[in-house]
Amino acid sequence: MLSESQKSEFKENGILVLPKFYDIKNEIIPILEAIHQIIGLIIKRESLDIDHPKFTCETFDAGFNELIAIDRSLGGQIYDAVKQIPEFNRLIGKPEHTEVFKSLRRGSMPGVAGRGSGMRIDHPNDGVFNANWHQEYFGQLRSLDGLVFWSPLVSINYEIGPVKFCQGSHKGGLLPVVSRKDSNANNATQLADEAHIISTYNQISPITNPGDAIVVDFLTVHASGTNVSNRSRWSMQIRYFNYN
Repeated sequence: MLSESQKSEFKENGILVLPKFYDIKNEIIPILEAIHQIIGLIIKRESLDIDHPKFTCETFDAGFNELIAIDRSLGGQIYDAVKQIPEFNRLIGKPEHTEVFKSLRRGSMPGVAGRGSGMRIDHPNDGVFNANWHQEYFGQLRSLDGLVFWSPLVSINYEIGPVKFCQGSHKGGLLPVVSRKDSNANNATQLADEAHIISTYNQISPITNPGDAIVVDFLTVHASGTNVSNRSRWSMQIRYFNYN
């Protein structure tokens, strides 16, 4: 599936953007429709006075920000629920994930990281639950050799906050981390000597659209972008590891 230049780019940078990797009509829209229905179910169950218009790709999350403004814990329920959407779970096993893995890792035996796939919902102006600078390995602990397939469910621009990557940082290997006293579930640890590490590498923030995928090495240092828009940033993360 991948050209030699793409393989070389990934080897050098630790990330690779694959435009239109997913089929919008058959793979992405069914997931958006299910998210829309789940939000509607919560609004109805809680008898909330929130407008919930009919589904469109642009307004699949209509009512979500109003809902969490009333009760943030309801957003947590939606966060848990969307991981269980059948169409999303079918996407996790997309054969092309394995093909890309084998193309980038010759001789590998790819496996799906159990409980390692889900969706992030990054709210506007929320600095509490953003993911700080990190490597994926500490959240998986299956193999140092792994790949994340990251894909947005909304169009990414600099206002909504693209993910930040340190180019070539995977070459530095596994980095030490320290515990944070002011931690939450997303940021229980941080890179030791983080400021120095981040300053060592060129940072890039790819602009992507629904259907695109960014393939990320488990050891590439990255962090959430800052969302200063008026809507949440929805994205999918699918993680594979190497049995070998």
